[in-house]
Amino acid sequence: MRMDKFLKVSRLIKRREVAKELCDASFVLCNGKVAKPSTEVVPGDELRLTLGRHTLTVKVLGISPYANKTTASSLYDILEDRIQERSDTYA
Repeated sequence: MRMDKFLKVSRLIKRREVAKELCDASFVLCNGKVAKPSTEVVPGDELRLTLGRHTLTVKVLGISPYANKTTASSLYDILEDRIQERSDTYA
């Protein structure tokens, strides 16, 4: 399954177009490498998403062409969920 579609189906990202933009801006890594929207995702892959100060690392557990709200979270396992501290340079 394509990276942008997986991010939308798994509900890690709300819209596929936003997932595509994040991949194009190099904010999505797959197994430590920059992922393109067309990168194939397979179970066992480790994904790292950078959303502003928020970094989310997940392991892909399964692939499904569609998922509802209750089954979407079973497609991945959260390995790390980190929010960077704000650097106040104006203090």
